[in-house]
Parts: sequence; structure tokens; C-alpha cells
Amino acid sequence: MSTASGDAWVEGPDGSRFWGRFGAAGLLAWDPERGVLMQHRASWSHFGDTWGLPGGARHDDEDAVTGAIREANEEAGVSGSDLEVVTTSVLDLGFWSYTTVVARVLHPFEPVISDPESIALAWVPVDEVAELPLHPGFAASWPALRVLLVG
Repeated sequence: MSTASGDAWVEGPDGSRFWGRFGAAGLLAWDPERGVLMQHRASWSHFGDTWGLPGGARHDDEDAVTGAIREANEEAGVSGSDLEVVTTSVLDLGFWSYTTVVARVLHPFEPVISDPESIALAWVPVDEVAELPLHPGFAASWPALRVLLVG
């Protein structure tokens, strides 16, 4: 059980801000039939009104996989038992990191908006993801992440 929430901003040397005192993690849930589970982020959130992955700040004693699945459960009703973790991709800035957990959907499910951080949740075909107004961090990583989605 996590003992301390990481819900706080971290400021980089250049003044840029990143969410997650202990880093952050997101879940790239991939269903070969339906595509990638995407979250339309609430307008008040960092880079709001963009599309990205369910995820958020890690707790202090939480590994990235656990954090990504916990956050996806809190935001979209995703159960870890419906997934098989395939790999992770880490952006490490030295003072802050973001881990994308790539997981294949084993048991199809419908996501449920379960907190105010989402405007919408949708399964988006892989070939259509880049057409959405994406969160800048996700947009930068999507080409490399897409390669990790292997049938």
C-alpha cells in the first residue's frame, strides 16, 4: 500500500513543471481489435483539452507499472487483471521521469469515466491516434510507442 501521494509539481532547471513528486506513469492499453485506450483530458488539467493516456503521479513506494495501473483504474476503471504488460518506455529527465506502461488487453472491457480528470475515454484505432489533438509529451513519444504494439 502506498504511503505518500506524489500529487505535486516538480520544477525543472529551466522552470518547466512536471506533475508527480516521485515521477509519473501512464498506461497504454492496446486492444488489437479496437486500438488504444485514450483519455480526453479535462480543460483545467496540465495541457488540458488534449488526448493522452490514463495516468498520473506515482506514490513514493510504488513502481511504475503499479502506478500506471492504479491511475488507469482511478481514471478509467481499468482492471490490471484484464491486461498483460508487454514493456515499458521511460523518459528520464534526471530530476523527474515518466514511464509509459504498454499492455495488451487480454479481456475486452469498456472504460468508465470515474473521476473529473476526463472529458471522454475512447478506443482509438492505432492509425487514427495521431489525428487527435494530443498532449505534447504523448505526441512526441507516440511514434516510438506505436512500434511497440506488435500483434
